[in-house]
Amino acid sequence: MVHYALIVAGGKGLRMGADLPKQFLPIGGKPVLMRTLEAFRAYDSSLKLILVLPSEQQGFWTQLCEEHHFHIEHELADGGDTRFHSVQNGLALVTTPGLVGVHDGVRPFVSSSVIRRCYELAAIHHAVIPVVDVVETVREVTTAGSRTVDRNAYKLVQTPQVFDAELLKQAYSQPYTSLFTDDASVVEAWGTSVYLTEGNRENIKITTPFDLKIGEALLECSI
Repeated sequence: MVHYALIVAGGKGLRMGADLPKQFLPIGGKPVLMRTLEAFRAYDSSLKLILVLPSEQQGFWTQLCEEHHFHIEHELADGGDTRFHSVQNGLALVTTPGLVGVHDGVRPFVSSSVIRRCYELAAIHHAVIPVVDVVETVREVTTAGSRTVDRNAYKLVQTPQVFDAELLKQAYSQPYTSLFTDDASVVEAWGTSVYLTEGNRENIKITTPFDLKIGEALLECSI
């Protein structure tokens, strides 16, 4: 069974407040996106990597790969107007039956054990997402004000979200709606439930300058 990893990196870095899109910002001297691809190559050298990147950023990405002597093999797909459309474009390069993991390009600290578990469980359950517990108090905003809710009833969702390839393609044939916030929501709208598995707390999504500092600290701890 062929395993694909579809890395989605369409961010413009607006929340980062930087000139460069967040996926190109360096952590430990290397662009975030390269570290993300390395995490998947470390898990499985035979994994077919597809990088979804806005067409106007692809030339710069090629330049970065040359500057950093980055030679991990991958295919490029054009980013779309939304994450939904970016994933659609990436799925066009999935040409054989198998499993597809969709991962945020700015989550470079996903562990190999989480990646492996998601693929192994997806072979059984067809739709698997990694999650972590909510550790802070959660309040729900209501018309009357707000109220504390049971945090044990909630999970924080991470990536990679791994699916049977044909199932994911069928789900992405649906018309787009703003309710599609991740791949699991698309698959659920198609009528398939998703299976939850444990993620890793370090698998943060780097979207702000603070996240970048946390990423530097995580990298130092791993060296």
